[in-house]
Amino acid sequence: MKNRLIAIAWFSFVGITSVIFFLAALVIKVVTVAFDRRLVILQQFTCFWGALYTWIIPAWKIRIQGREHIDSKKARVVVSNHQSLLDILVLFNLFCHFKFVSKSEIFKVPLIGWNMRLNRYIELKRGDKRSITKMMKDCKKALDEGSSVLIFPEGTRSPDGNVRNFKSGAFILATEHQAPIQPIVISGTNKALPKHSINFHGRCDIRVRILPEIPYEQFSHLTPEETALMVREKIMHELEDIEKQQTADA
Repeated sequence: MKNRLIAIAWFSFVGITSVIFFLAALVIKVVTVAFDRRLVILQQFTCFWGALYTWIIPAWKIRIQGREHIDSKKARVVVSNHQSLLDILVLFNLFCHFKFVSKSEIFKVPLIGWNMRLNRYIELKRGDKRSITKMMKDCKKALDEGSSVLIFPEGTRSPDGNVRNFKSGAFILATEHQAPIQPIVISGTNKALPKHSINFHGRCDIRVRILPEIPYEQFSHLTPEETALMVREKIMHELEDIEKQQTADA
C-alpha cells in the first residue's frame, strides 16, 4: 500500500506541475523562436522539467558516466537500449540537445505530448510505412539543422531488461547522413518502473554510461544491419559490465 501511495503521489505531482511547466514552455517558445531555430533553450528547459521527476524520488539514485564523450557542437545519431518509460526522463538528466523519436501515442498525452510537439520531437506510428518514411525525413531534417537525434533502436521497451534486436532505421540514418553514432547504455530503470507497471518499486540503482561516439569512417563499409549488430554488441557488453558493478555495490 505504501508503494502504491508513493506512485499515486508521483503521478499526481507530474500531472499538476505539467500545467505550470507547459505554460512556461509556451512562453519560452514564443520569446526565443525568432533567434533560437533549433529550440536549444526550450530543450534545456524540457530537460529540467523531465529530470525534476527523477530528482524528487530519493530512492532513484542516478549515476552518469562518460559525459566527456558528448560533443554538443556536433549533430549525431544517439542510440540507447530501452528498459522503461523512465528512460527518457533519466536521459534528460544529461541536459543534452537532441530531438528524440517517440511513438505517436505519447504525443497525444495532454501537456507532455503538447510540449513534445513544441520541441519538434519526432513522431512515429509503429507499423505504418508512411509514418516510418516521414520519421526518417524528420530525422534527416533535424540532423541537417544541427540537432542530434535520439532513437531507441529496440523499438519498444524490453520486458526483462535484456537488449532486444535492433531495428535498422537509426543506422540507415547515420549511414545516409554520414553522421557519427553515440551509444548510450541505461541500467536499472526496468527495476524502478518495469514495463506494464505503474507502481513504486523501492530503492533502485540507475546508471547511464555514455560511450565514445563511433565515427562514420568506422562503419561506412558496413550495411546498416551490420552496424546495428556492432552497436548492439557494444551496448550489451557495457550493460553486462554495469550490472556486475551494480551487483558488487549492492
